[in-house]
Amino acid sequence: MTSTHDPGRVASSFRDPSGFLFERNGVLLRQVNSGYEEHYRMLLASGLYEELVAAGLLVRHEETDEEPSLPSAGSRVIRPERLPFISYPYEWCFGQFKAAALATLQIQQRAFAKGMVLKDASAYNIQFHRGKPVLIDTLSFAAYREGEPWQAYRQFCQHFLAPLALMARKDARCGLMSRQFIDGIPLDLASRLLGWRSRLSPRLLLHIHLHARLQKRHEQDGPPRPGTARTLGRAAFLGILDSLTAAVQGLVWRAKETPWGDYYRATNYSADAFAHKRHLVAEFLAEANPGTVWDLGANEGEFSRLAATAGRFTVAFDLDPLAVERNWCQVQRGQEENLLPLLMDLTNPSPMLGWANSERDSLAERGPVDCVMALALVHHLAIANNVPLPQVAGFLAALGESLIIEFVPKGDSQVQRLLGAREDVFPDYDEAGFEQAFGQRFAIARKEPIRDSSRVLYLMKPR
Repeated sequence: MTSTHDPGRVASSFRDPSGFLFERNGVLLRQVNSGYEEHYRMLLASGLYEELVAAGLLVRHEETDEEPSLPSAGSRVIRPERLPFISYPYEWCFGQFKAAALATLQIQQRAFAKGMVLKDASAYNIQFHRGKPVLIDTLSFAAYREGEPWQAYRQFCQHFLAPLALMARKDARCGLMSRQFIDGIPLDLASRLLGWRSRLSPRLLLHIHLHARLQKRHEQDGPPRPGTARTLGRAAFLGILDSLTAAVQGLVWRAKETPWGDYYRATNYSADAFAHKRHLVAEFLAEANPGTVWDLGANEGEFSRLAATAGRFTVAFDLDPLAVERNWCQVQRGQEENLLPLLMDLTNPSPMLGWANSERDSLAERGPVDCVMALALVHHLAIANNVPLPQVAGFLAALGESLIIEFVPKGDSQVQRLLGAREDVFPDYDEAGFEQAFGQRFAIARKEPIRDSSRVLYLMKPR
């Protein structure tokens, strides 16, 4: 999304005085401001840029002859590789958070060996590309000055260590707090929520509890007087990085079963029905021939992989932390490059957030995608959450060009499970009502019953 105040500039790219992202003729570009030129040259001359790109830790860019968007401040313009999807920390599972944190620390360690530091450690600077965490802000590096502390230490603890500790020791859903605290979870809050037992961990005691106390003291006492600021030697600097790395590595989420974390194994599908559904979804994908796919309610990504293994970049959304965690672990084991699992509650999807409500895009703003898959999803929205079918159709129509959707009737055991604890107040929830509601937005290109079940699969195209 571009800024309404500065046409062409990416709305989220305004905080860094070193430069900013902008679009010109549909091309993503990054202006390097004159004040950052010295650090940028050092990034290239030191070999750090090539080392990080080769390791898959930094997004690649190309030099250009483009004029700066703001000529009075710019020294050059580079063209970074455009990623197919931008995700946010509050959409990550525990494993993704941990991988992003360790990647940030590894980048800092490599930078330090080249005489540079990360001047910020924002989780928003990390994205998942080709199945791995990658830094997307080329201008995050600065020359190291002997004795200076790591400026990004507090930010790393707030953006990474605090949410990870809360997810591991309290509840995986604590990662959603990053949506409320866009500049990172305050350490005093994390300290209180973690409780006294976490103080038995020397690293959490140091980096969260004592860090929070020191922050409060500085807020009360004000900035240090000239000449009294503490220095940090090289050995101590590396010691902090090693300690943070050990702290992150030591955090483990011991996942408990969740209502939908075992969906595939608990479903009422027979082996024949499941195989037939896979066959039909693969056929519908081939017919729609999308370049990009969003699988809504993807669970562990069984059907997402039909798209991803065919070379289609696929984002697999689900609200269940355990399902997304399992999906991510499978991405890692299989070194899958085209699949991105993310947490998303479709009844409360990611909104526009941050400064002027435009710094972080909503889910819809990051679309439309070529194809939306909504398999075994509609009954959760319509029955479990009382969303009328026409509104479900409108929501899905706004997200993608084509739609592969499964209708699950009331007689299905999964719908009966939802109706078991409530009154059936859904007279229009049947196949005819479904087709009428979706027919206002889509034309049915193909309709196939799933063998050995009462479910129906549709391929729909927008009207």
